[in-house]
Amino acid sequence: MFDLEEDLRIPIVGAPMAGGPSTPELVAAVSSTGGLGFLAAGYKSVDAVRHEIDAVRALTDAPFGLNLFVPGRPLADRAAVETYRERLQPLAERRNVVLPEVVDHDDDAFDAKVDLAVERAVPVVSFTFGLPPRGVVDRLHAAGTAVVATVSDVDEARSAAERGVDAICLQGVDAGGHRATLDPDAEPDPRSTRELVEAARAAVDLPLVAAGGIATGEDVAAALAAGATAVQIGTALLRADEAGTKAAHRAALHDARFGDTVVTRAFSGRPARGLVNDFITDFDAYAVTAYPQVHLLTSGLRAAAGAADDPQGLALWAGLGYRSARSAPAEEIVRDLWREARDA
Repeated sequence: MFDLEEDLRIPIVGAPMAGGPSTPELVAAVSSTGGLGFLAAGYKSVDAVRHEIDAVRALTDAPFGLNLFVPGRPLADRAAVETYRERLQPLAERRNVVLPEVVDHDDDAFDAKVDLAVERAVPVVSFTFGLPPRGVVDRLHAAGTAVVATVSDVDEARSAAERGVDAICLQGVDAGGHRATLDPDAEPDPRSTRELVEAARAAVDLPLVAAGGIATGEDVAAALAAGATAVQIGTALLRADEAGTKAAHRAALHDARFGDTVVTRAFSGRPARGLVNDFITDFDAYAVTAYPQVHLLTSGLRAAAGAADDPQGLALWAGLGYRSARSAPAEEIVRDLWREARDA
């Protein structure tokens, strides 16, 4: 079974970035360099995930990971989501997008994706938006798979350890994209990644992956010094040659028009950090806590914006160090970060 402390030649994990950036080519490049690349199974069909697992294995013999979204509770306030849908309707009409009906529940084919991970004996499986049931952890262990829980505070880290996971990915306030809060109604812990790692190190006896704001070699060194076993980078890979990041998103990371990030529920109904754009300005104040219902409502709008190369309508996920993201092969990005970390 993969051991985070023993089997990483370079203690850098490539974040699973759902929605396109985490391609098999990106995953294979990070893993082949000595880190650990992660596929993102969220928002994809089981067949698509199977194809990507096989594609990674065709590109590299190195271990890699797969990230699954844990299903949330059924919709609690349909009226609030319907109201948000009505507010989105004028934009949908301008974009020639048909908004879907509001659904009560969507489990993202969770059970079938767990079955696939077991069938394919994926070396590492991580979970986001919730903790995996103990039975799922046991099944994966029986298949020789290491299990990682993604959390956003120390209490969640303790709960994850009680589930029998092998490691914990801890996201600080610096992180781009979705925070892995177990309770979508809760406000995420406001502490930085380093502060959370220091606190969690004293609370749980498991390998910790520090995620959020890891943009430079100094950031890597600081997280490791705080007690992390490895760091996870996402934003730093968005402009990598192998990433599937939309062109408008790539450009926005270095566009002077986008000078700040904010945590918003406007795109998905869950807290996520992205570059401030027109969509956030127009809808953040009205967003409701309802995932995946809000995500499903806005998916067509985001797709239309992407097709039009319009960054003002995209979810421009980005962590606090987003200006450091650069265009280069992923191998070069990972190696340079590790070299800079050792120098630091």
